[in-house]
Amino acid sequence: MDKREMQPPAANAASPPAADPTTLDSNAKPLPDMPPIGGAYAKYVLGLLVLVYAMNFIDRQILAILAEDIKRDLKLSDADLGFLYGTAFAVFYALFGIPLGRLADNWVRTRLLSLGLFVWSSMTALSGLSTSFLQLSLARVGVGVGEASASPSAFSMLSDWFPREKRATALAIYSAGLYLGGGVSLLIGAVVVKAWNAAYPIAGPLGLVGWQAAFLAVGFPGLLLSFWVSTLKEPTRGRAEGLPEPPKVKNVGRKLWEDVSSVIPPLTLFHLAPFGARVLATNIAVASAFALLATLLIKVTGDVPQWLAICLGGYAVTSWAQSLKQRDAPTYALIWGTPTFLLALIGFGSISFVGYSIGFWAAPYAIRTFVVPMEAAGGPLPWYASKAMVALILGGWGAAGGFLGVVIGGFASDWFKKRHASGRILVASLATLVPAPFVWLMYTTNDLGWFLLFNIPLAFGSMYVGIAAATTQDLVLPRMRGAATATYFIGTTLLGLGLGPYFTGAISKATGSLATGVLSLLLMAPVTLTCLYLVYRKLPVAEATRVERARAAGELI
Repeated sequence: MDKREMQPPAANAASPPAADPTTLDSNAKPLPDMPPIGGAYAKYVLGLLVLVYAMNFIDRQILAILAEDIKRDLKLSDADLGFLYGTAFAVFYALFGIPLGRLADNWVRTRLLSLGLFVWSSMTALSGLSTSFLQLSLARVGVGVGEASASPSAFSMLSDWFPREKRATALAIYSAGLYLGGGVSLLIGAVVVKAWNAAYPIAGPLGLVGWQAAFLAVGFPGLLLSFWVSTLKEPTRGRAEGLPEPPKVKNVGRKLWEDVSSVIPPLTLFHLAPFGARVLATNIAVASAFALLATLLIKVTGDVPQWLAICLGGYAVTSWAQSLKQRDAPTYALIWGTPTFLLALIGFGSISFVGYSIGFWAAPYAIRTFVVPMEAAGGPLPWYASKAMVALILGGWGAAGGFLGVVIGGFASDWFKKRHASGRILVASLATLVPAPFVWLMYTTNDLGWFLLFNIPLAFGSMYVGIAAATTQDLVLPRMRGAATATYFIGTTLLGLGLGPYFTGAISKATGSLATGVLSLLLMAPVTLTCLYLVYRKLPVAEATRVERARAAGELI
């Protein structure tokens, strides 16, 4: 047990005064009509945020069903596709998630979410106007920056709208939007491409082809949804736990600039210089190490954009952690200074490493391995052996199964949590243990029907999502939730989304076998299970001592 997590709460520590949940919003304005915690309005907010998250993943995941057309038209490799889907999006999602997560702790969360939704929907629409790898990469970067505002805002708001004992369920339901959007995106993409190409066999208005039209079709509705989100009430921070509302933050713009400069090179050097020569020298050493690592990886793989982006992201995250330690020691202590949080970061990130990759490559693999050869052979085809039907089956079950998995995982984890402080982690381990053998069966079968059937148990892979969100939220104080969410998404994006799909594509490129690339993902299972076991052991004490450890780091509570 780490010494930083072994100190029990002080026996004479004064209990924090209960906050009045009906008096103040995050800007200290009177709100006598604040709806009750867990009531009808809270459920309305949850429903709308599920829709937002679904739109988030429609815009993110639609690339999967469009991948083969984009690969053909832009003359890309599987590693390039992995970069477009994962790294180009993930690195900037993770980096801007840090300042935007901190902004969610300091500003009006409904306003931040509305603006972010407008930005990422606009960039999705612009993806449809792209005619080169560079243009599409830049558009994906823009989608990542906009979407970085979503979950820090939503996680923080839902933690104030629902009581702690129902938090995992609420966050699991919200997170189910991931699978609803991801599944629906495959169907939308397949339908739009088929209809557009049938109407315009060569090119349509403005010279657009089917995959470009699909991006436009899913981008524009998000612009309208952003105005709906702006009408939500801002909940009082800490109200669900009876904690006093944090003081109103002054100079929000200056604090945002501080957070932006703490992660965006070369501003990081100027940002850290005032903290002393030792801090700056450490940062320069870290930058040099990442530059060397990028050079070596580029030399080995030849994939310049991938490793420049990943190593840039790693350096930026390290810079932010250095800055946070100097500017907000309590938040640093409860996130980067808490081994349990870091183990959860790696453990849940390694699950997403596998999940994101399989979620992206399943449709291209099925089309490439089964549908195209069957169509080329001629003769009657099974009813499920078309691009549209594969998209419908994989997407439909991805939506339904993912939704069921994440919601059941949330309910089950809350039930186990009442009986054991680490009960949620037992449920989270099922996300690795159950799907692993079926992944093997999927990518070794020679039959499309069996491939689709073996995909069904992969729904268990979503059971960890709400658990991961609730676990990271419970390890910090209410004012730190946005920062905790941003840090958690460093694991799921830089490690999971930034490396998983690319890893599979790179192995496919090297071996000539996409199946080998997917099966290589199973090497991550021992890492996941080891981290989750350690989290299971450490979590009770880490949660019980969070207030005392924050006070010891200087928190005034």
